[in-house]
Amino acid sequence: MADNQSVLSVSIVTPDGQVYNEQGDLLIVTTKSGQLGIMPNHVPVIASLEVEEARVKRGENEDEIAVNGGFLEFSGNVATIVADSAERQDDIDVNRAENARERAEATIKKAQEAHDADTLARAEVALRRAVNRINVAKH
Repeated sequence: MADNQSVLSVSIVTPDGQVYNEQGDLLIVTTKSGQLGIMPNHVPVIASLEVEEARVKRGENEDEIAVNGGFLEFSGNVATIVADSAERQDDIDVNRAENARERAEATIKKAQEAHDADTLARAEVALRRAVNRINVAKH
């Protein structure tokens, strides 16, 4: 790649350690306010992230990472995502994610029948995370 002013350094970290650390031309994330694309020399930004994929375009290639919440800080062509959890596309176990989706759907049904709002809210988050992982794995 060219000089440091024309590329982004993208790092994704979780409580378990660093999940991703590469350079790219474009970072696309979904914030609480909507989708955000960051190119080199973008103005500094801090944003809360949704449970959604992060995409890093590197020339003709694109990396997809399932990001489960957290926040993004961007300044000086360095983007750091601190996420509750994250998995690279190639690291996702689709069977495990499908099982998590099924468990979450069953828990949602039981929580709705029992009118248990707390369990329902937790199960809905678990469902969003499982579906996000499945979607990233299948791209």
